[in-house]
Amino acid sequence: MHTIDTTAPVVVGLSAEIDAPLATVWSVHTDVDAWPTWNTGVDEARLDGPMAVGASFTWLTHGMSITSTVRELVPGRRIVWDGTVQGIVGIHVWTFETTGDGVVVRTEESWSGAPVEAAADELTTALRTSLQSWLDCLKARAEQPA
Repeated sequence: MHTIDTTAPVVVGLSAEIDAPLATVWSVHTDVDAWPTWNTGVDEARLDGPMAVGASFTWLTHGMSITSTVRELVPGRRIVWDGTVQGIVGIHVWTFETTGDGVVVRTEESWSGAPVEAAADELTTALRTSLQSWLDCLKARAEQPA
């Protein structure tokens, strides 16, 4: 099982309760090409091939073009990807758990590398803000009536 780097200078974990079926939340979250239509932090996104372990996707967020690789995929339960941009090594873990009528989505991400060590506090705040926005946008999109 892949995990974040718990010793990294920047580690953020957040969660959100989403009032929508797991299949809907999972589908919205893993449709990489559609991210820019609902996630205000993503300007472009393209998955190369089907969503699977080893698949890569390229996305533009906050002025950075990132190529991420899927490292773990348990459909409907867990997805892990990583990528490096401008010397920052990111590892991102998402988990999905059905609770009653909805889903709890948990996200954990770690950033390491020289640029992170130089500005850990500032980058921790930036990552926390970005992940909160992602969860808020995912919730808003998944809870929209069909």
